[in-house]
Amino acid sequence: MASKTFQLSRREMLMSSATTAAVSTIVSETADAAPPMKAVPTYKAAMTVNGKPHRLTLDPRTTLLDALREHLHLTGTKKGCDHGQCGACTVIVNGERINACLSLAVQHEGDVVTTIEGLGTPERMHPMQAAFVKHDGYQCGYCTPGQICSAVSVLEEIKRGIPSHAQADLMAAPQPTGVELRERMSGNICRCGAYSNIADAMAEISGVRT
Repeated sequence: MASKTFQLSRREMLMSSATTAAVSTIVSETADAAPPMKAVPTYKAAMTVNGKPHRLTLDPRTTLLDALREHLHLTGTKKGCDHGQCGACTVIVNGERINACLSLAVQHEGDVVTTIEGLGTPERMHPMQAAFVKHDGYQCGYCTPGQICSAVSVLEEIKRGIPSHAQADLMAAPQPTGVELRERMSGNICRCGAYSNIADAMAEISGVRT
């Protein structure tokens, strides 16, 4: 009898200790809790995306990438590294390619944005899209939208005479050589390794040999 009484008392003591500790923790957390955060103000951003005007109300911390994917549901633009290192989120803004993950949406008030959906459709592909298909310039396809947007912009950069590090003479007009195309596309990573096929697709559109 004495043994049973001792075991019961011990159990009750442990339960009582655990309850006291839990209550103390809750009281402590409640006392130390920070005051409720104020709502983050929102801002409006008007931009033209793929030829259509949009006016968005956004948290000012929203990146252009998230605005396109989460607010406009243009999921062709991919989120890869989210640090501007892989190029999967490349889009064309006012005729120039940028990493959408590094740019805040509210910075693009009045800008013209083109995503992969705006370049072409399966029924009416952009010439660069068709060249990628012809030369098998993709494998898993995750980086392909960014690769194509970048490739289109690269050829425009060369046409406009924008120099690159691949040029021996920075004063001369750049030419769409194989080395030049590869250098300008170096910011777009393809983990499947389809680089040669991508270069072939770009070479066909630019009319040069790689």
